[in-house]
This record gives sequence, structure tokens and C-alpha cells, in this order.
Amino acid sequence: MDLENGTVRYEDEYVTNSRGLKLFTCRWLPVNEEPKALIFICHGYAMECSITMNSTAIRLVKAGYAVYGIDYEGHGKSSGLQGYISSFSHVVDDCSDYFTDICEKKENKKKMRILLGESMGGAVLLLVHRKKPEYWDGAVLVAPMCKIADEMKPHPLVISVLQKVNKFIPTWRIVPGQDIIDAAFRQPEIRAQVRANPYCYKGRLRLNTANELLNTSLEVEQRLHEVSLPFLVLHGGEDKVTDKAVSQQLYNDAASSDKSFKLYPGMWHGLLYGELPENIEIVFADIIGWLNQRSEFGNSRLERELKLQDDEILILKHK
Repeated sequence: MDLENGTVRYEDEYVTNSRGLKLFTCRWLPVNEEPKALIFICHGYAMECSITMNSTAIRLVKAGYAVYGIDYEGHGKSSGLQGYISSFSHVVDDCSDYFTDICEKKENKKKMRILLGESMGGAVLLLVHRKKPEYWDGAVLVAPMCKIADEMKPHPLVISVLQKVNKFIPTWRIVPGQDIIDAAFRQPEIRAQVRANPYCYKGRLRLNTANELLNTSLEVEQRLHEVSLPFLVLHGGEDKVTDKAVSQQLYNDAASSDKSFKLYPGMWHGLLYGELPENIEIVFADIIGWLNQRSEFGNSRLERELKLQDDEILILKHK
């Protein structure tokens, strides 16, 4: 399907994961040019790629990039109980497997590989990076779930009770909390669009999903110093869903030598498609500017891999 007057090509397909589940995948490709780099989307909790991330993908393709997305198990158009995360490591493995399959295609081997994660997708991104620390060339983290904001958490006593109950009824939709759609998206029309999207989960948090989100955010927060890839982290100053202080901590603690942090005073959680139009323009100007700068530098990872190959050939010749 051609979009934007034939300048963007959209395609989708189902893939089968290692556990036999069908997962929905999609891609947006520039029609008349080779992409500067490949960008892999990690979407937020209860969201999906093909509809809610469509405007983001089109902006990136028009800037010269190819964009790939996958709906997690229990999310969007993929198989699984809606809104249910059985294991966060399964989500990470599915993303890592699909993204690396794309990267290893012959036509993509020499292209830069960039991860883009929004909210919970920021935690997915960091864990995908941790699986293969040298594999990825950069990351854009948008209001990442390095810590869930205190306002969004139930009382500690409630958490304790729910964790005990989780052992018996993990799929139960009982976890109390604020309406995430109201808290995340500033624009009323975007809230209405998300509520009308049948592929976005709008029920209460399922017990095990809540448990996995909480445990993952705690683990990510404790291991920020292990992040080593180039990254740009963006956060709204009025974000009530994820904690902007931990995005600052990510910037401070990460081992990366190439890292940037942008805090937008007055902006909310949904920076990519939930903000005022003029604010979205500011956010994308920063993202695309950062991406263009990295793509113009050249692919240091590829140069390093080629050097290793050359060194191995020399060693074999002298044996």
C-alpha cells in the first residue's frame, strides 16, 4: 500500500515466534531511495504499531529512514490474551528475534540499526540492547519506562496483596490505577482516537502484566550504568506516567560516550502523537536531527566488524 502520494510504501505480515504464536509485523519504506538507516519501533503498553505509530513512521520515512514495527504478544493484532504479558523476557526475545532477522537480510547488512522505544517500549529497547550490546548503532528513547511514576502505582500494601494473588489468577483484570489514556495524551481528539482503536487494550491492568511491568522497571532502573550504545532520551516535563528523573539518571549513569537528554517543559507523556501540533514538530525536529547526525558520521559498528574480519583473514594467512 502506497502512502503520502506514493513516497511511502507500507507492508505488513504475520511471523511465528519461538513459542508458536502469530505476531503482527509491519514496515514503512521509502519508495524512491535507499534508506539512511533501519529504525525498529518498540511500542508502549496496551498500544500497537500499525495505527498509533503510523504518523511517527511516515515522518521518519519522509526523512529518509526505513521503519519496522511488531505488535507484542497480547497486543494489537498479535496472538495472545489482550493486554496480558506472561513474561517480559518473551516480549524482549520476540523483538530481538524479529529485528535481527531484518538486519541480517543481505540488502540490510551494511545499514545502520536504530532502536526507537516509547514508554514501556523504552524498557523493551534497553533489554533488547542488553542481549546484544555491540549489535545496535543507536537508540531513541521517548518517555521510557525506566521507572513508573509514583502517581500511577497502587499503594504498596495493595501491591503486596496483588503479588500474592497473582500466583493463582495472573490474568485477572483487577489492578487499580489512573486511566493511562487520560494521563498520557494531552490532546482530547488523540484520547478519543486511542479509545476508538479496537487494537488498543483499554481494560484494567491484568495481575501478571502489572507484576512484570513493576519488576522490569525496577530492574532497568538498577542497571542504567550498563547502557552503552549512542542514545537520545526525550521526556515531557509534565509526564505523569513515567518518571522524568530516571531519564535524567539514565543520561547521567549510562556508560555511553555519545548520549543526549531533552526535557520539554510543559509537555506530557505522549510526545510522538499526543501533544499539541507545534510541540510534536519540536520533538521530531530533535529526533530527526539526531538521526541525521549519526547517519552522516558513518557506520562505526560496520567499520569495526570489517576490521575484525580483515584481522581474522590476516591471521589465517600467516598460520
